[in-house]
Amino acid sequence: MPLGLIALAIGAFGIGLTEFVIMGLLPDVANDFAVSEAAAGWLISGYALSVVVGALGLTAATVRLPRKPVLVGLLVLFVVGNSLTALASTYEVAMIGRVIAALCHGAFFGIGSVVASDMVPANKKAGAIAIMFTGLTAANVLGVPFGTLLGQYSGWRSTFWAISGIGVLALIGILVLVPAIKHVAEGISLREELGAFKSLQVWLSLGLTILGYGGMFGAFTYIAYTLTEITGFNATTVPWLLMLFGVGLFVGNWIGGRMADKSIDRTLLFFIAALLVVLVVFGFVANNQIATIVALLLMGGFGFGTVPGLQSRIMQYAGNAPTLASGANIGAFNAGNALGAWAGGLGIAAGLGYTSPIWIGAVITFAALILVLVAMGLAKKAVTAPELVTAS
Repeated sequence: MPLGLIALAIGAFGIGLTEFVIMGLLPDVANDFAVSEAAAGWLISGYALSVVVGALGLTAATVRLPRKPVLVGLLVLFVVGNSLTALASTYEVAMIGRVIAALCHGAFFGIGSVVASDMVPANKKAGAIAIMFTGLTAANVLGVPFGTLLGQYSGWRSTFWAISGIGVLALIGILVLVPAIKHVAEGISLREELGAFKSLQVWLSLGLTILGYGGMFGAFTYIAYTLTEITGFNATTVPWLLMLFGVGLFVGNWIGGRMADKSIDRTLLFFIAALLVVLVVFGFVANNQIATIVALLLMGGFGFGTVPGLQSRIMQYAGNAPTLASGANIGAFNAGNALGAWAGGLGIAAGLGYTSPIWIGAVITFAALILVLVAMGLAKKAVTAPELVTAS
């Protein structure tokens, strides 16, 4: 395994920690800046919106530049943003720091996916992407609980200083361990990168990412309410149950990467179908604690098992100009998060109860299942059509 993948995973760990750890520190941040819970929540929402902007804007702006220096520059931006958040004397400055850090998020994962796949043979590309995304899963399993504890005991700013330190470590790792690979796409123009979006399969891949990821997050966003109000767990056990979900993410990401190296579409079909089954069963057994624990683990595993395949698929159909499409897919992951959270919230607001987000997540996942079958069918037709022409 190329050591450069470890450096990319460390960067992914820091970025994942930045996105998710503030959820556990939000009350402390709100008290420090004397703002409402809703205003403090914009430090999360503003970050997510900035991820989408950075995934498209920064990736497009740097598409003709060598990728290794771009990754270094993105990590510098990441460190500056988190340091500014840690130093912030006002809510507005903290928001600016969050936005700056978020801008590098989508571009780092988009460009990093291309770099990771370029470091390994063709039959190991999805596995390489999975190794980089292991940093993101580790951020959920280990980083968020320990980052929250650090913030509670030493002040929330200490967590963001620690994240800045992780960013510096990743920056050094990329400088030392990631080779300056000569990429064919470095000479490709922005127009050629945009040309990748002429492919119907690229758009289908984006739709798959939104629906495949949105289904899992439709159920997960409000899972704390399900666990306490429906299943009957004490609120103090929720963080440990979420760590179990994170273990599922970690295992699913690893297995999904290995499977996608053999067949991307069949892997996506398997994981999306399995996630649908888990969500439907979870909806029926959410009042049973043992069954809920198993469902959490499986939901994380099957939900995140799609990630290496989803990222590899869009790069495959983007051809020799995968960078912008890869970045757009990172934006699609965040759009899926937003879709799932919005749809699940609608169910609760309509008075359908705290299991409604699970059922809504299942509906979104069913849509993803239909879409992957359509995409597979069209891809098969595209392969067999030239053979029919030749035969005639």
